[in-house]
Amino acid sequence: MVRVRIAPSPSGNLHIGTARTALFNYLFAKKTGGEFVLRIEDTDLERTSQEYVKNIFDSLKALGLNWDEGPDIGGPYGPYSQSERFNLYPEFAKKLLLSGFAYECWCTPEELEAEKELATQNKQAYVYSRKCIGAPRGEGAPAIRFNVSKTQKAFHESSMLTFNDMVKGELTQDTDLIGDFVIMKSNGTPTYNFAVVVDDMLMKISHIIRGEDHISNTFKQILIYEALGEALSAPEFVELYGPPQPLPQFGHLGMILAPDRSKLSKRHGATAVSDFVEHGYLTEALVNFVALLGWSPSDGQEIKSVDEIAADFRISEVSSSNSIFEYDKLNWMNSQYIKKMGIETLKAALRPYLAKYDLNELTDAQYTRLVEITREPLTVLSDITSDAAYFFGAGVELEPEAKDALNGEVLAEFAKQAADWDFDEEALHEKLDGFRAYFKEQGVKPKDTMWALRAAITGRTRGADICAVMAILGKEKVLARVEKAKSQAAL
Repeated sequence: MVRVRIAPSPSGNLHIGTARTALFNYLFAKKTGGEFVLRIEDTDLERTSQEYVKNIFDSLKALGLNWDEGPDIGGPYGPYSQSERFNLYPEFAKKLLLSGFAYECWCTPEELEAEKELATQNKQAYVYSRKCIGAPRGEGAPAIRFNVSKTQKAFHESSMLTFNDMVKGELTQDTDLIGDFVIMKSNGTPTYNFAVVVDDMLMKISHIIRGEDHISNTFKQILIYEALGEALSAPEFVELYGPPQPLPQFGHLGMILAPDRSKLSKRHGATAVSDFVEHGYLTEALVNFVALLGWSPSDGQEIKSVDEIAADFRISEVSSSNSIFEYDKLNWMNSQYIKKMGIETLKAALRPYLAKYDLNELTDAQYTRLVEITREPLTVLSDITSDAAYFFGAGVELEPEAKDALNGEVLAEFAKQAADWDFDEEALHEKLDGFRAYFKEQGVKPKDTMWALRAAITGRTRGADICAVMAILGKEKVLARVEKAKSQAAL
């Protein structure tokens, strides 16, 4: 069975790049009838925060990427947090030590730094000297290093290690350039490359889809898989964990870059899923957009649900190139999803962004009409905070352009005529048609007439249908604003 996983580190809020990786794993599992596993890689206890763990859970759930196994729901291969698996790693490291695929290293940080400095002076890539192989025991607790050359010779004919990547095709690395790397620190903590292989083996992960920044790690992990595979063939391990897991298939996704082709960062805008959601992006639109970062639908139709994307998804068709995070395209896509929302759903979604106003000023029917007439220009839900401001409170603040649009004669005549009007929306359309015609005969352009009214009533020269706005506000509030604007027009 296909088993994929997403294994974020809880050292920050879930990044949109990690969300894209989670999505592609989720889509691959759905397409193949496989299982999607969530594992929290919290071995770095100093940087780990339960706040970030919660953010990971909440963000993935908001995107609809629900996992089949994970820390909160369990599963047959738990626990699903690395911090709860610390007892496993020393046991596996010991097996590698006994088989000669690893050895103890007593080098001090100062000795290692001196080796690196010498390599720099000689203009060479640093590779550990391996001087601790066969060396006498030192003081304190040793680190444990993986024996790259022994493993390579045991399983391969040369130092060249090759694997076929599901996205990038054949990739090769000269293992002589890797050097013997640490798999267990002297404090007993496993390093990333070791812990992830042990976890993936025991959790029966069959396919690993992740960012291309992990390619260098993959070569190390393949060697660990091979060494552990032989070590775990021992009957006592087979009885505990089952037969050794075959080497997974790997697929590495291109990076997500900012529009200026630099690394995507907060200076370009939101980067965490929760930031996008807080700003008013719909999670359906966000998932749809992220799916298109490196993948294209077969029918060319970009607006698709997660289920539609999953049915069409093929990992072999994912681009190996980097993708550009185009905020403009995301904004357009989000606006399309807003336009498609049912009115009641949209009303509920907009309420948090109107929290600064007193919605009790409006009846439900008025609020419904407000949403109907303001939804068209919305790019993100948070736009409503500004776009609907003039519907609340007694007065409005005039924008500079609106102040210039005020016309005292127009406002005075409006106040005189409108006192007897019915402020029904349909009736207002008829009355304003006549009002524009009246001032056109006086030599005032209809546009200038309506700008003067809109400016007085909303403080702006552009916005929703003015008749609908006036009907929602009501006669008393409209006339009060016009009276105030008359005095400002005379200044």
